[in-house]
Amino acid sequence: MDKTTFQGFSQLIYRESGIVLPPEKLSLLSSRIQKRLNELDLKNEDEYLKIIELDVSGEELARLIDAISTNVTYFYREASHFEIYSEILVAWARENRQKIKVWCGAASSGEEPYTLAFEAARNLDLNKQDFKILATDICSKVLNKAIAAEYRKDIVEKIPTGIRTRFMQPCSDNPHAAWKVKSEIKDLVLFKKLNLVSFPYSLKGPIDIIFCRNVMIYFDVATRARIIKEFSRLLGPGGYLFLSHSENLLGIEHDFEKVGASVFKKRM
Repeated sequence: MDKTTFQGFSQLIYRESGIVLPPEKLSLLSSRIQKRLNELDLKNEDEYLKIIELDVSGEELARLIDAISTNVTYFYREASHFEIYSEILVAWARENRQKIKVWCGAASSGEEPYTLAFEAARNLDLNKQDFKILATDICSKVLNKAIAAEYRKDIVEKIPTGIRTRFMQPCSDNPHAAWKVKSEIKDLVLFKKLNLVSFPYSLKGPIDIIFCRNVMIYFDVATRARIIKEFSRLLGPGGYLFLSHSENLLGIEHDFEKVGASVFKKRM
């Protein structure tokens, strides 16, 4: 791929997804899209770029975003966050809060939103409290995996045994999966495609807790600032925002106070 074609791809990807691709990512992009070039019998990357730019349906653009999205995730990733999250739920249960709404803004293949659902089922009386999780991602491919909720044995090994046997069941009808999430947990989660750089978000607030981890690192400061502003708009007073341990709010004007490692609370 020549530098001019790479620049065309990087500008398109930034405009449509907010993902920044610096020049050193040229070889990565080239390798990620090679399979699609072969499928379309294209001679080079420039031909593929022109197809995407002329595709009014947006389907080929979606394929491109899917190809470059990392989508690395696992159950109970950065486990201390789920301890804090559970403490918040317990406190709200004691206050008899009747409705709790959580948004997982980078759902990937479902491990994070289902972990959030596991902890809710452990710490709330779901017969008395209206609890829902909205789980969104820009990548259609991983959202389909999340909706299926079927996982290989090596993936579920990170889930504590008691939690796994309580909220999951053996999967016998899929040769590529060993465990699947039980229906009562799946029913707590609504999956939806959403682009974090398409402002304003078509979501209804107030939201009580937002998890958006390991995605802000791909955006520049200006894009992060707009995302944080949208999070603040949707969160109710006293609502919580969880970023990843490698992310922060430095250089961004906001109305949050830090209450833990990459955990923030919206000021009342």
